[in-house]
Amino acid sequence: MRRNVIQELRKWKARADRKPLILLGARQVGKTWLMKEFGKTDYQSVAYVNCDENPMAKQMFEPDYDINRILLTVQALTGVKVEPGATLLILDELQETPRGLHCLKYFYENAPEYHVVAAGSLLGLSLNSQQSFPVGKVDMLRLYPMDFSEFLQAVAGDELFDTLNVADYKTLDVLAPKLTSWLRQYYFVGGMPEVVASFVEKQDLDEVRRKQGAILDAYRKDISKHATKNEAVRIGQVLDSLPSQLAKENRKFVYGVIRNGARAAEYELAIQWLIDAGLVHKVSRVSELRMPLKFYEDRSIFKLFMLDCGLLSCMSGASAAQMLVGENAFVEFKGAFTEQFVLQQLVAKNIVPYYWSNQKTPAEIDFIVETSERVVPIEVKAEKNVRARSLSTYIAAHQELALKGLRLSMLPYVDQGWMENVPLYSLFKLF
Repeated sequence: MRRNVIQELRKWKARADRKPLILLGARQVGKTWLMKEFGKTDYQSVAYVNCDENPMAKQMFEPDYDINRILLTVQALTGVKVEPGATLLILDELQETPRGLHCLKYFYENAPEYHVVAAGSLLGLSLNSQQSFPVGKVDMLRLYPMDFSEFLQAVAGDELFDTLNVADYKTLDVLAPKLTSWLRQYYFVGGMPEVVASFVEKQDLDEVRRKQGAILDAYRKDISKHATKNEAVRIGQVLDSLPSQLAKENRKFVYGVIRNGARAAEYELAIQWLIDAGLVHKVSRVSELRMPLKFYEDRSIFKLFMLDCGLLSCMSGASAAQMLVGENAFVEFKGAFTEQFVLQQLVAKNIVPYYWSNQKTPAEIDFIVETSERVVPIEVKAEKNVRARSLSTYIAAHQELALKGLRLSMLPYVDQGWMENVPLYSLFKLF
């Protein structure tokens, strides 16, 4: 299995101003595997400490922040002597250890020669809690579920994936039936590494659903463990509403879908909890397609997406027959999975997406992204029927912005001047 983000870890290792690294991401996105794989391939040795499972590790930082004492404790726990530059010290589930996060400050200030990576399923919550956090003393990197390119590599193999990665669009069009089949599989399986590995090894769709269900159960247990009883109820209600929210023609988040009479004030903290835990992505509306997009953000109007399309398909109860046979995945679900798919690929590339809508008419542009050079409006179509006027109307009405649109659909690649159409299955080649 190959994860693209390992290249970012290698850049971190090579930096002269390297700080202790915090790897953020939801439970089961592969943080532990990635850290161990990075240590195995790029270091002489690895000292791995799970601060949740090892009772002795939970007291490691309580006496003081003396780095020599801490390293001796690590050696006693792991049997590995931590050598500067040669050993990767991994502190997993660091948020479960009192004073653990704050200790990273002293590694940075007093022992920068050591290579330290910390991770935790709910570290994102710790960043917004009252825990002492070493602001400016750490580097941070986010890990997401496997994107479609990583999924392709896993199911098709390195050689075929490398060919696809350098192929032009005409070559990809020849392979469209196979790529479309893999895209359907990705909608069903998603990008959670354990699920993908099981699918590749066993080709058992029931096992895929069982593993996805187990991950969702683990998320609910985390909610119950780390939130108050009232908060946990509301967090669960928001999470349960996501399939219904995304099934609407207008996928703007509506509090009334959670329950009749629900108000923003009741659920804002629940939504933020899910965002901090990495379980959902919030896509805010912008009022204008101008740079920088952040200036035109309206945070009160937004869409919420699940972190993974496979988990969304499990939550929605979509069967393998519906997702994998015929055109159902692209037609019957009215684009919900397709927008989820596109969102997931953009986020995996560390692109912050927005969307635009006209409050007076039903016009909407599905995603708006910003490159270093321009704003790119993106229209997402689940199938080959691409009749829609929102994108073309907006671009024609705002010629002063010199916009060029991007349409993602099941049609072959074509450049129409004012807009490029790119097949959904080749989205991994963009940005």
